[in-house]
Amino acid sequence: MIKFLRPAVIALITIASLSANAQKLSKADSLNNVYANKKAQNVYFEVLGPGAVYSFNYDTRFKNRQDGLGGRAGISYYAESGDRILTIPIVFNYLLGKNGKYFEVGAGATFYHYNSDSHSDFFGDRYYDYTEYPTDYYPQSQRHTENGVYGSLNFGYRYQPIDGGFTFRGGFSPIFSSHQLIPYWPYLSFGYSF
Repeated sequence: MIKFLRPAVIALITIASLSANAQKLSKADSLNNVYANKKAQNVYFEVLGPGAVYSFNYDTRFKNRQDGLGGRAGISYYAESGDRILTIPIVFNYLLGKNGKYFEVGAGATFYHYNSDSHSDFFGDRYYDYTEYPTDYYPQSQRHTENGVYGSLNFGYRYQPIDGGFTFRGGFSPIFSSHQLIPYWPYLSFGYSF
């Protein structure tokens, strides 16, 4: 009888020690492991940045992780005093850091459609339609439409909790085109990670 009890006692002690070691793993560590292998996704509202005036954006990582390579796509429409601009920023970014605090670096392009009643386009060039009168030239209003793409870079801080919730981003997004370079164009965004 003792022969049969010895293996059972050894098996019980082994199982008890394994379950005791499993319980040593804290609840926070277990949550971190669950979320660390989950693809981070965000929706946010951004002021300035690649979207020009503002934009609504969706951002995701390309692998099941919180950091690393990812991308974003957004949309913005702004109208004031006869000027209208639609922008669609698409940016690839990389997050360096851990535990929800990251340095973000990225590069992308923004498609824009600009329509204006005024005498200047989005990049500041002037367009006039001069009508000749006997004594002088008078500029006449000319509707101006322009489509194009401008490039952007991103350098900034991102707070993105690993278990989801409120997110914050801030930094600089230099904008460049064949017309102009704006090296210190800031951005600030607030959103939600899931």
